[in-house]
Amino acid sequence: MGLPMSDPTAWATAMNNLGMAPMGMTGQPLLPDFDPALGMMTGIPPINPMMPGLGIVPPPIPPDMPAVKEIIHCKSCTLFPPNPHLPPPATRERPPGCKTVFVGGLPENGTEQIIMEVFEQCGEVIAIRKSKKNFCHIRFAEEFMVDKALYLSGYRIRLGSSTDKKDTGRLHVDFAQARDDLYEWECKQRMLAREERHRRRLAEERFRPPSPPPVVHYSDHECSVVAEKLKDDTKFSEAIQTLLTWIERGEVNRRTANNFYSMIQSANSHIRRLVNEKAAHEKEMEEAKEKFKLALSGILVQFEQIVAVYHSASKQKAWDHFTKAQRKNISVWCKQAEEIRNIHNDELMGIRREEEMEMSDEEIEDPSEMKETEESALVSQVEALKEENDSLRWQLDAYRNEVELLKQEQGKASRDEDTTKEQQMKLLQQALQGMQKHLLKVQEEYKKREAELEKVKEDKLKVETLLENLKEQQSMADEEDKEGDAADCQGNESSTSRVCACSQEKECPVEKTLSNSPVKSEREVLLVGIISTFLHVHPFGASIEYICSYLQRLDSKICTAEVEVLMTRLQNTFRQELSGVGASLEKRWKFCGFDGLKMT
Repeated sequence: MGLPMSDPTAWATAMNNLGMAPMGMTGQPLLPDFDPALGMMTGIPPINPMMPGLGIVPPPIPPDMPAVKEIIHCKSCTLFPPNPHLPPPATRERPPGCKTVFVGGLPENGTEQIIMEVFEQCGEVIAIRKSKKNFCHIRFAEEFMVDKALYLSGYRIRLGSSTDKKDTGRLHVDFAQARDDLYEWECKQRMLAREERHRRRLAEERFRPPSPPPVVHYSDHECSVVAEKLKDDTKFSEAIQTLLTWIERGEVNRRTANNFYSMIQSANSHIRRLVNEKAAHEKEMEEAKEKFKLALSGILVQFEQIVAVYHSASKQKAWDHFTKAQRKNISVWCKQAEEIRNIHNDELMGIRREEEMEMSDEEIEDPSEMKETEESALVSQVEALKEENDSLRWQLDAYRNEVELLKQEQGKASRDEDTTKEQQMKLLQQALQGMQKHLLKVQEEYKKREAELEKVKEDKLKVETLLENLKEQQSMADEEDKEGDAADCQGNESSTSRVCACSQEKECPVEKTLSNSPVKSEREVLLVGIISTFLHVHPFGASIEYICSYLQRLDSKICTAEVEVLMTRLQNTFRQELSGVGASLEKRWKFCGFDGLKMT
């Protein structure tokens, strides 16, 4: 955790406190006013060499021995070490790129100047943020300075020589998490990642095979350039690759066919050169084989001589005079030499067998070579005829290609027509499908409208029946009024007529009840009973919809109009009232059967 050698001031301070003359790297004194008798510079208090920030690394401490901390004297304060037997102070996990420390337990009278005086010995302090509650945050320039500041954790600090409680405190130094430190650390990591990516890219580019040069597009000028290169032996490989690319691209047509034919002819002229070069290389190879065979035979002769020496040394006349170790070495050397000699001998025999086989092949081929020499004149004529034949064939191929192109164009036109027809058919099919869907929707709507019309007709018939019933009721009421008047006029009739009338009433009571009662069937009687029971349970009344919903649970064929007409007929049993104000106005039916019984 020492300071770098490039910081001469810190290095000189550390050497001065140890009583040593601070010297530079060249041997010159760094501080001319150094007093060796005092062992320290004037104005600088003695500092403990074990203290961090001095740039002097103490010798390693054995693991069994605890680190000994000593008293640290500063200008305005004194730091007393903690009890060595106590466990080390606890610290939190170190944040990445931490350059900020938390310092707690400061004296109440401690100032930023005193804090700077204590902690600037650990390294360059960038900022101090002090709180009113006896703690502060200190940010250093480098990360290793934080480790030096943690060394002071547990020290008791005293300002001057005062023993006041406000002038003393126990320092607690711990890692602090700061956004600036994290941001700088992330920037540093991104920079390292960029450098690593750049380094990998350079390595990949170094090992990547070079891409072939781009082939130029065909033009008359480039064609003449390539034709000149084809005539040059040194530039032939580059030019032949360009020619091959042009032909594969389809640059050959009726206008450029002659140019390409001349270039192909010049490429064909290089065949003889290549054959001659191959023959020359084969001749060189034969010469090299002869040299190798001669050298190998010489080596084998020398191996035979060495093996002969070993065999002669192994005879009894010389063998008895060698020691046991010498005899062992000679026998080992003899075996090695024999093995190497046998390997080389087999190799030489293999070369000779190959030569014999080649000689036999040449003897078999001799009559054909004789025939070739005899027919050399005919071969030259045949080659000329072949060249003319090839030129005619290429022209024929060119014409065929043009014809095929024309056919393809016509085929494309017919295909386009077919595609247009198919598209039209598809569009017509889609239109027909849309029309069919529309017709199906119209039919469904028509069926719905018919059902609605049937419902309206049924409602109309019901309303007409209700009107007829109301008219009948009204006519019956008028007849009753007339009968009442007639009864008043004939009040002085004799008792005999009353008795007869009473007897007539007793004889046919059913007919009168059926003709005069508002309930006309047994079903309506049941409905009246159920509605009376329902409304008796609801003393504040219920709407016609509520009543019908209850009745429809019992019989789904019951309709609202039928129930309402029945209840309007029975005015002494059911009464309709209006409740609410304005928009909340609601019609409610109530059961008034008991009141109607009293009235009747």
